[in-house]
Amino acid sequence: MADSKTKLKQLTFKALKATIKGILFYSAYLILWLLFLAPLSGLIPNLQQTVETFVVIYIILMIVGEITSGTIFKHFFDAAKALFVICYLILSLKGGIFSVGYQNLSLVVDFRPLIAIVTLLSLFGFA
Repeated sequence: MADSKTKLKQLTFKALKATIKGILFYSAYLILWLLFLAPLSGLIPNLQQTVETFVVIYIILMIVGEITSGTIFKHFFDAAKALFVICYLILSLKGGIFSVGYQNLSLVVDFRPLIAIVTLLSLFGFA
């Protein structure tokens, strides 16, 4: 009986901790969106949808990983989170070359160094 109460208390604490982390992460996203990314949403089509999808899936993986902490499943979800960051950036940035044209002006930005840095940092999630 005491063992089930202890497990229930631990699960409740993990769920509360995961919820607080999720709320803080989403709050940070909203602040960054309002301050920095909202002006760019007019220039880049579907920017808000792309970023919002990334944030929601990342928060879900973070919450599930936090709830499963103390088990081997946490490592699976951490690895899934790292792979998700790598794959989503590569797919959303279309390989790293971003091009925008407006009348006679064409802007080409190479994001491949950024993708390489993010990939290397995300691989630390496996360590």
